[in-house]
Amino acid sequence: MAGAIMNKVWDFLGMEPAGEEEYDDVENEGLEYEEAEEEAYEERRLFGRKNKDKVVNMPQAQQIKMVISQPTTFEQSEEICNYLKERKSVIVNLEYVNKDVARRIVDFISGGVHALDGHIQKISNSIFLIAPTNYEIANEMAREEIKNKLSVSWLRNN
Repeated sequence: MAGAIMNKVWDFLGMEPAGEEEYDDVENEGLEYEEAEEEAYEERRLFGRKNKDKVVNMPQAQQIKMVISQPTTFEQSEEICNYLKERKSVIVNLEYVNKDVARRIVDFISGGVHALDGHIQKISNSIFLIAPTNYEIANEMAREEIKNKLSVSWLRNN
């Protein structure tokens, strides 16, 4: 068993084990001894250059897309959740929507955000940022407001 494993390692490296000059009949079936010897020599000669001829694609950063949506009806909230499923961040502007419809839209989108492990951040009274799970929303303004409201002096000094 150990000999078979070592033979596979030597075959993978394109070399033959030290002191072994015989060829396996299964591998060289239909070839004469001289032809097999020439192939083994060629493999050993090209051992260091095998991967140089291959082209490997370099990983590239994906282009990030952000969608700005200004829904006017509740039915458009499904489209916003579809953007979230496609891993696109969405800015939702609800300035021109009735207050009750805007509340329903935010509730629907919040459910989609929760189901998809996304993030939602209120930017203003009627503008929301919705981001998929691979985004992180850092809000420095909220941290500053919290620090100013706290009465603990050691937190304000940092």
